[in-house]
Amino acid sequence: MTNTNYPSATPPGQSQPPKSNSTGKNIAIGILAAGLLGTWGYLLYDKNQATEKIQTFQAQSTSYMTQRDSLKNMYDDAEMRLDSITSSNNSLQGKLTDRQKDIANLKSQIRSILSKKNATEAELAEAKGLIAQLNDKISGLEADVARLTGENQQLTAANTTLTQEKSDLQTALQTTTTEKQDLEKTVDVGSTFSASNIQVNPVKDKKNGKEKTTTNAKRVDKLIVSFDVENRIAKSGPADMYISVIGPDGKVISDPSMGSGTLSTRSDGDKTYTSKVSIQYEQGTHKLVEFPIKQSKFQTGDYKIEIYHNGFKIGEGVRSLKKGGLFG
Repeated sequence: MTNTNYPSATPPGQSQPPKSNSTGKNIAIGILAAGLLGTWGYLLYDKNQATEKIQTFQAQSTSYMTQRDSLKNMYDDAEMRLDSITSSNNSLQGKLTDRQKDIANLKSQIRSILSKKNATEAELAEAKGLIAQLNDKISGLEADVARLTGENQQLTAANTTLTQEKSDLQTALQTTTTEKQDLEKTVDVGSTFSASNIQVNPVKDKKNGKEKTTTNAKRVDKLIVSFDVENRIAKSGPADMYISVIGPDGKVISDPSMGSGTLSTRSDGDKTYTSKVSIQYEQGTHKLVEFPIKQSKFQTGDYKIEIYHNGFKIGEGVRSLKKGGLFG
């Protein structure tokens, strides 16, 4: 052993550890660190993979919900179109009835798919196709609405025209009717007879069958009323004359045996008449009318004769009967 003046690096009595042990620890630590780093790396990788899967699922879910909501909106729009058509066009109800089953079937299928929470892509695609079919049928109804609206407008215009024409015809008819009534009234009034040459002869019936005119009230058996009637426009045929004989007491002589009754006149209201005489008139000629007025006892005074035809008084006359004297 060589002696030296330098102190030794190793304390006396202590030996230096082997270098191989220190190296082994370092290797172990290195392996452990590498393992930890690998674990962390895997965990980070796995976490990133999970995050990507979640993001992908979320994206798919969002896309699915967006597609489903879009289909739901498309279906709602179609229903709104259908409701708008059917509610505002009553005339289309007959047409809608023909297609009601098809439309109801489509709506049922669409609602069934859209109500599923986990509908598949194929089912959503089917719903989209069904909505397209529904819209096609709705478009057909809209075309019918447009056509029917046009036809209705034409019918309305035609109806307006017909209504106006009907109103014009009614006005013309009313005018014609009024004119006809006025003409008939004119003809009616114009066809009233006129009476002339009115005579009232008081007569006594003699035993030999002859008649004698007398003004002695006590001797008069009857008043023979005669007059002529004439009218140029009155048609040939039967006509009724009404004779009213008013006695000195102001009362109308009325006797059922002479056919007395009541006459409705056009100016004097209801009048009692003594007798009605029916004649057969020939147009454009004079007609003599004559008939007797009988009474059991005639009074002294004036007897007024009124003649009526067609509700009008056409003539009158007066005959006075006197009180008889000793030789009357």
